[in-house]
Amino acid sequence: MSAHGLQKGFSLIELLAVIAIIGILSAIAIPAYNEYLVKGNRRAAQAFMLDVANGEKQYLLDARAYTASLTTLGMTTPPEVSANYALSIAVSSGPPGFTVTATPLAGGRQAGDGTLSVSDLGVKSPANKW
Repeated sequence: MSAHGLQKGFSLIELLAVIAIIGILSAIAIPAYNEYLVKGNRRAAQAFMLDVANGEKQYLLDARAYTASLTTLGMTTPPEVSANYALSIAVSSGPPGFTVTATPLAGGRQAGDGTLSVSDLGVKSPANKW
């Protein structure tokens, strides 16, 4: 036992080492988590876009035309999609067709992810994100 008695607590060097380790782990974990969130948001948008495409095909059987309105299809954009993407449907005539497009909202987490689309022919773009 030293002349000063028992020491309790942590030294400054031990605290700095722990802070450095936490910083290194954060530098690795936070970008990976953000990428995970971006992929999850993209998957939610893609799933809804495929639902819309199926709804369009069913609508075509009934009305002999496609519609540019989710309301006409009896659908609403889920909150997890509308929080990150603006969804639109472009309808073409002769021969009839449609393209469902999800554009990331500016300034949001998905902003750098790019625009997603799916057509009546099943063409999905960009292909590397589907």
